[in-house]
Order: sequence, then structure tokens, then C-alpha cells
Amino acid sequence: MSKLELLSALPLLLFVWLVCVEASVHEYAGVRFVGKGNAFVVHGGSEGIYFSHPTHNTTAAVANGDAYIRFEKIKFRRPKEFSNFSSGLIQAVVFEVDDRETIGGSAYGGQRAICCTADLAKLGVCTQGEIIHRPSAKNPDWPQVFGVSFSEDKLVATLQPKSIEITKTGMYNLYFIHCDPQLKEVILEGKTIWKNPTGYLPGRMAPLMNFYGIMSLAFVILGIFWFSQNARFWREVLPLQNCVTLVITLGMFEMAFWYFDYAQFNKTGVRPTATTIWAVTFGTVKRTVARLIILMVSMGYGVVRPTLGGLTSKVVMLGVTFFMASEVLELVENVGAVSDLSGKARLFLVLPVAILDAFFILWIFTSLSATLTKLQVKRMMAKLDIYRKFTNALAVAVIVSVGWICYELYFKSSDVYNEQWQNAWIIPAFWQVLSFSLLCVICALWAPSQNSTR
Repeated sequence: MSKLELLSALPLLLFVWLVCVEASVHEYAGVRFVGKGNAFVVHGGSEGIYFSHPTHNTTAAVANGDAYIRFEKIKFRRPKEFSNFSSGLIQAVVFEVDDRETIGGSAYGGQRAICCTADLAKLGVCTQGEIIHRPSAKNPDWPQVFGVSFSEDKLVATLQPKSIEITKTGMYNLYFIHCDPQLKEVILEGKTIWKNPTGYLPGRMAPLMNFYGIMSLAFVILGIFWFSQNARFWREVLPLQNCVTLVITLGMFEMAFWYFDYAQFNKTGVRPTATTIWAVTFGTVKRTVARLIILMVSMGYGVVRPTLGGLTSKVVMLGVTFFMASEVLELVENVGAVSDLSGKARLFLVLPVAILDAFFILWIFTSLSATLTKLQVKRMMAKLDIYRKFTNALAVAVIVSVGWICYELYFKSSDVYNEQWQNAWIIPAFWQVLSFSLLCVICALWAPSQNSTR
């Protein structure tokens, strides 16, 4: 595929992802059941929810302490040609991740099944054609299992509205399951509403709203320092320092949009797509410009060389490629479903960004080495001192990044069932803090002063 064809196909690919929007209000529109072993399954959602502690404060709106999973207008439809019989149950199963072993079973140590088999029915542990489940050892009322069946000649089976109060903090999973092969053409419609005590934000995302509020304040403080220095020494400001101003401005907008995105999501239960896209785009532009600035500084632009010469087109091409790869990855991760992507889908999108980042790092340190050598040969000791500090800061940032990536891989590989969801927000927060810290170092080293042009 040519570059032109790839660019023309990009909006279509993004549109496909954007229309599949799901949030704490999980909507099901014509969802089909998928065969899993001897059962037919629809995954209705997985979210971390804190336990309910009602405040009875009518002014608290959504932050009233209630925590629940509510079923609204859940319907199952089947084609007319498959309506000439009464069906078995189509069941909704809600369980906390610690109770996952209470769903399914096996007879005589054989293969584990979700639906009750003839052998298990003979043992009297379940009813053939229904889901195998046992009461939780911690709470005999869980897992929650309830359902509805089709009457003869009926095309629609409606699940009664139901609200399940969450009395224990945990990662909750919802599945719609049936065991009747004759119902393989059935589709699911309706919605479920998942609520935390402080609002509709999923538990693993809730701390990020306050985090982005704090980061917005941090960028404002950095901006006040930087803009005041620009105002004092405006005659001495370099083009490179104007680029830093752009990065700080983009950072302010990014943090503000993320905060409003999470605040609106928390209030309504539906993620505001437009706000999320703006937040993602400002963040991607900021990261791209920041990497290009570091690369140009490493090449000695404005210090030992007035222009980048023949390297300009290569630098621009690398920046554009990085922006496109990062934008697609961030849109897919943040716009739409709350649940994590499957490993293969995410790996496919992460790899190009990781490769481009590695290329940036290699090019930056190669250029820094050459620039440090030139400054030493020319005996520009003041500039050499700044560049050594800059190199040390970059080296520390890279070492810390590699260490954190190793921790992140360990965290995700050891948390298969998302049991550590309460700490998951720290992973994206760390990268924001690290990039902000590096930006502060750059602002301290290259702040506008009366000696800037020298």
C-alpha cells in the first residue's frame, strides 16, 4: 500500500474504532453470542467498583455513595424461523474476580465446562442445560445469576429491570450465557449501568481525574515561570525557546482536556468523544514536538550550527510518522471501550511507537555525543556545561523509563485477572510525571536570560 493510500484509509480506520463506543453505561445493540466450550457467551463488561456507602445527600448528584450494576431494557431477540419452541434459560452472571472459580465445573476431573453436562447432572450438582455455579465462600449471595427464557412463538424475551448493590470492593465481571444450540442466532439489546460511590468513572480510572487536576496546576505554575522569563528577556528569546513555549502551552491544554474528559465521564457515564479526541491530539502533538526539540538541541541547533541543513526533511518525516502512529494508538486506547484491548491488537499498535521511540533515543544520544565533542574542541565551556547537564538528565530519564517498562511488563503479566486494578492508574500517571520532570529540566537549563543569544 502506498503512503497516499495509507493516509486516505486512516480516517476510515479511525471511524471504525470511534463508532464502537462503550463506557460505564454499557450499551448492547444487536450483539451476537459467541461459542465458548459448551456455552454461548456475550461479555457484558468488567470494571473495578468500590463498595457502596450511601450518604443520603440529595445535593451530591452522582457522588452520593451508591455503587451498583443496573440492568435496563435488556432484551434477547431471535429470528422468526427459530421461534417454534420454548427455550432454556438465557442467564446473566455477575461475579467478583475472586469468585471466578465458582462458575463452571467438571465431572470426574475432566474438561471444565460452563454449562451443566449430563454427567454433572447425574451427580446432582446442577441442572442440565443451565450454568454451573456455586455460592461464594465469602458471600453466599454471590455470584448473582438470573435469567429469562423464550416462550413458544415469542421473538423477544425481556429480562426484568434489576439493580445489584455492590457491598464489597472488587473487579466485577458480567456475562450473558445460554446453553441451547438452537439459540445461536439470538442477539442482545439494552444496556447496563455501572456506578461507583463517587460517580460513573470505572474504579481503575477514578484517581486519574484528581491526578490530571493536579497536573493542570503544575503546568500553570511552570507556565507562569516560563512566560515571565520570556516577558523579561523578550529581546533575547531564541526560536528554540519559542518551541519550549509551545510544548508548555500544549501541555496545559492536554491536562485541562483530560480533566474535563474524566469529569464529564464521571458525571454522565458516557465518555465525551470530542473532548477525548482533543485531549489525545494535544497530548500527541506535545510529545511529538518535545521529541523533535530534544533531537534538535542534541544536534546543536542554534548552538554549534545555525540550521539542520540536509537533516531537516528527515527530522520532519520522523516527527510526522511518530505523530501518526501515536495518534492511532492513543485514540484506540482512550476513545471507546473502557475494557483493555486484547493483547494482540494492542501489541500491533504499540510496536511501531516503541520502535520509533527507540530510533529517537538512538539518534538523540548519537547527536549529543557529536555536539559535546564539537563544544569541547571549540572550548565553549559554558555551553559544554549546559549540554553535560542535559545529557545526564536524558540518561537518567532513559534509565528510569527502561526500569519502569520492566515493572509495567511484570505488573501486567502477573495481573491476568485485573485484581490489582486499584493501582493501575499509576502506570499512565508515571509517564506524565516523567515527561513533565524532563520538561522542567529543559526549562531550567534553557530559560530566557540576558545571555540567551550568547
